[in-house]
Amino acid sequence: MRRPLALAVAAILAALLAGCSGSSGSGGPGGSEELVVSGFSFGAQDFQRTVIEPFQQQTGIKVTFEPGSNSDRYNKLLVSKARPDTDVVLMSDLFAKQGELQGLFAKIDPAGVPNLGRTVDFARHSGGMGVPYTFTLLGMLYSTATFGNTAPTVASLWDPKLAGKIALPDISATAGVPFLMAVAQTFGSGPQDMQTAFAKLAELKPHVLQFYSSTTELLSLLQRGEIVAAPGLDLFAYGPIVGGSPIGWAPLDTGKFLSYNEAEIVAGSPHAKAAATFIDFLLSAQAQSRTAAAFFDKPVNREATVPDIVTRVSGGAAKDPGAAGFAPVDLDFVAQHRAEWIDEFARKVSG
Repeated sequence: MRRPLALAVAAILAALLAGCSGSSGSGGPGGSEELVVSGFSFGAQDFQRTVIEPFQQQTGIKVTFEPGSNSDRYNKLLVSKARPDTDVVLMSDLFAKQGELQGLFAKIDPAGVPNLGRTVDFARHSGGMGVPYTFTLLGMLYSTATFGNTAPTVASLWDPKLAGKIALPDISATAGVPFLMAVAQTFGSGPQDMQTAFAKLAELKPHVLQFYSSTTELLSLLQRGEIVAAPGLDLFAYGPIVGGSPIGWAPLDTGKFLSYNEAEIVAGSPHAKAAATFIDFLLSAQAQSRTAAAFFDKPVNREATVPDIVTRVSGGAAKDPGAAGFAPVDLDFVAQHRAEWIDEFARKVSG
């Protein structure tokens, strides 16, 4: 009788262990699930404090956060595509679209991300496989000492009086492609009239002091007074304005485009359910309010709190960009042509 009893006990223990293993893989609260999240270097410590640590405390899911640039992290995903070692990627819209075309990401089921239903319109209907969680607005950064409170227009950048006193975004910068489309809309038949856009930028080239590729580079030029105007993102303006710099920002008179960062679940991740739980937490009003206060990430959750400086600079678009006339660029169109635009920009504009 002892042998059957021992076998029965062993079977019960095996079932219990299997049950424990199953709950670990579910990604539910209190489990031993572990996630690898790949995000931006900018604000990494604040992101750890405002999102990662509260998420771990609330769910019991451990998170390893790996910061880096868009391009470095995208290339890493390509190399490890067959055996992914990352679960969630936070990436700019253009890189996310390219990753989707390369089969790097899995389609997120909205049912697993309830907070998606609480987001602004463009976030719910982005058409991508991932979920937008913050956005920036294209506009004009300018010297208030030169222009007062009236921002220069897109067309005014071609004014000879501003020759040598303006900067433009390089096409590799986040503002680069949206500004290219704004030029097409201002002078051409619409935002996809690239022939006109490149011709106008080639015409403007002798007047441009610098084609910038980083926030630090642009703000340094503005604060030293070397330039007086540059198309750029509203995100660039908050810190300097808080610090008292004579800098203003306003939406472009033509070409109201927004860019966004998107959360994606990596294709082949063994922790897809926990990854969706993390993204849902990232979209919560509490997490979105904390990141907005910490490093000015504009929230997409309609119930989140937006800092006063953000609404003061960006106006009503900080809470509802669609109602203010802002829309994302056509990412499918951009993905189809971006490589040739980069080459053409280097040959005709910045080279």
